[in-house]
Amino acid sequence: MSVEPEYAWPRPPAGGYTADDLDRLPDLPPHTELIDGSLVFVSPQTKFHMRAMRVLEHNLLLAAPPELEVVREMTVTLGERDRPEPDVMVTRSDADTGPRQTSYRPEDVVLAVEVVSEDSRARDRETKPRKYAAAGIPHFWRMEEDGGRPVVYVFELEPATRTYAVTGIHHDRLKVTVPFELDIDLTAVARR
Repeated sequence: MSVEPEYAWPRPPAGGYTADDLDRLPDLPPHTELIDGSLVFVSPQTKFHMRAMRVLEHNLLLAAPPELEVVREMTVTLGERDRPEPDVMVTRSDADTGPRQTSYRPEDVVLAVEVVSEDSRARDRETKPRKYAAAGIPHFWRMEEDGGRPVVYVFELEPATRTYAVTGIHHDRLKVTVPFELDIDLTAVARR
């Protein structure tokens, strides 16, 4: 019987981790985020989550104007102690700093999208939207599963209060005009 070696968990420094630490800490699991100075590790994702991300990314790529770029698996540095990783983002194309880029500034993010998982429910519904809005990200979408079918909640930043206001709840079809015109058949999530 073989024994797996014990994993050496990173020990946080006094005061917690900083956004720069995500680039320096060795051997972090993929998609590690920094929320309030603490590392957040993502659990294995469901097929719904994978399909939802694929449908969203594909449709955003087809519709995004040339001055915008659709990105996945990248973080946004909201401050010294916050560096979350939205499931999908739309950023300004001129925010590209080259092949070694690992994060975006909030002023370069036009849309942040979260696909809610069982372990991320509170972060995706409460913590991240509050932080994205406070950082000035103009658009936020949250996709959730409802009996195997997707529901997308669309939010727009109210600039005076730096909070999000819901502008739509979409079940079978996501049709919006901001941040650009887009029409997504959400039923494709269940079919793919």
